[in-house]
Amino acid sequence: MNLAHYLGLLHKAEVDLAAAYRAIGEAHMDEPDVFYDCEKFAAQCDRHAERLQPFADRYGEEADDEPDRLHSELFTGTREGGLGLLRDLHDLYLMAAECDISWTLVGQAGQGARDTDLMEVVTGCEGETAMQMAWLRTRMKHAAPQALVVS
Repeated sequence: MNLAHYLGLLHKAEVDLAAAYRAIGEAHMDEPDVFYDCEKFAAQCDRHAERLQPFADRYGEEADDEPDRLHSELFTGTREGGLGLLRDLHDLYLMAAECDISWTLVGQAGQGARDTDLMEVVTGCEGETAMQMAWLRTRMKHAAPQALVVS
C-alpha cells in the first residue's frame, strides 16, 4: 500500500512547517500578530503530526526527505524588514500548500480504504491548514503595499 509514502510525506511536512512557523514568528516579533499567529499555527501543526501517528502505525510510514528539501530550500534563515517579512510569509504559504495537497490526497486514500477514523482526522486537519493558508494570503496582501511600493 502506497499510503505509507504519503503519510510519511505529510508527517514530515507538518513537522517542518511547525518549525518554520516558530522561526518566522520569533524573527518577526515586532509584528505581534505574526508572532502569536505563527505560534498558534505551529501548535496546530504539532497536533496534526501527532494525530497522524495511529495511521502510521496502521499503514506504515515511509520516511521521505522531500519536505526536508523544501524546508532547506526555502529556509536558509529568516529575513529582516518589510520585504523580509513578505518573503518569509510567502515561504510559509508554499510549505502550507504542500501540507494542504497532501491532506487532500491522504483523504482520498482514506475514502478508498473506507477508513472513517482517517477521514475524521483529515477533515479536521485539512480545515485548519486551509485557515492557515487563508491567514497567510491575507497577511501577505496586507504587507505587500508597504514592502513593495513604499520600501
